[in-house]
Amino acid sequence: MPTPLEKARKNPDSMKAKILSSARHLFGEYGYHGVTTRMIAKAVSIDISTLHYHWGDKENLYEAVITDIHDEIIGVLRDIEKIAHGKSIGFRLEVAIDIMCDYLFNKPEVPKLTVVSFFTKTRPDGIQDNRLAAHTPNVVIAMGLAPDKDGVSPRDTAMVLAISNAIYSFTSGETTFRNILKVEHEEYITIVKDTLKLILLPAFTKKISQN
Repeated sequence: MPTPLEKARKNPDSMKAKILSSARHLFGEYGYHGVTTRMIAKAVSIDISTLHYHWGDKENLYEAVITDIHDEIIGVLRDIEKIAHGKSIGFRLEVAIDIMCDYLFNKPEVPKLTVVSFFTKTRPDGIQDNRLAAHTPNVVIAMGLAPDKDGVSPRDTAMVLAISNAIYSFTSGETTFRNILKVEHEEYITIVKDTLKLILLPAFTKKISQN
C-alpha cells in the first residue's frame, strides 16, 4: 500500500500534497517545536481533523517532510553526477556548486530544515533519516577522492561535508549574510557561487593531484 508521502508525490494537486507543501515551509521557518498542526491547517484552509485524516500527527508529517527533502537532495546529487561523470575535478565542483546553490536558493526551506535536522535538537528524538549519510560515500567516490567504498576515509568524507556545509550555511543564512554584505538576492547568489569556487576548487584540485 502506498504511503501518504508516495500518494502526495503522485498527485501534487491533492490535499495531502498541499498539506505537505505548507508543512515544509512552516517547519523550515519555525522548526518542529515552533509549528502546530493548527498553524499548518490554517495555512491550507482546512480543519485539524482533515489534517490528521491525511497525515496523522505532527511527528508523522515532519518525518514525511524530512524524507521528502532528503530524497530530493539525493536526486539533485544524482543529476550532478550525470552531467559531471568522467570530467575534471574543477568542472565537477563548478557544476556541483552551481546546481546545488540554484536548487537550495529556489527552495529556501530545504537548507533551513536540513541545518535544523542535522545540527539542533529541535526535532522529535525518534526521527532519524540516514539516507544522506548513506549516500555520502558515493559522492566521495564521484569526486575522485577514493576509488571505492572500502577506500573512503573519514578525511575524504570530511572534505565532501565541507562543501555541503558551506553551501547550506550560505543558503540558510541568506538574510543575515545579505545584511552584512549589503547586496540584493541575485547578487548574493553570484557572490556565494564565486566565493565557494574560489576557496574549494584549489583545495580539491591539490588533493586530487596528491592522490
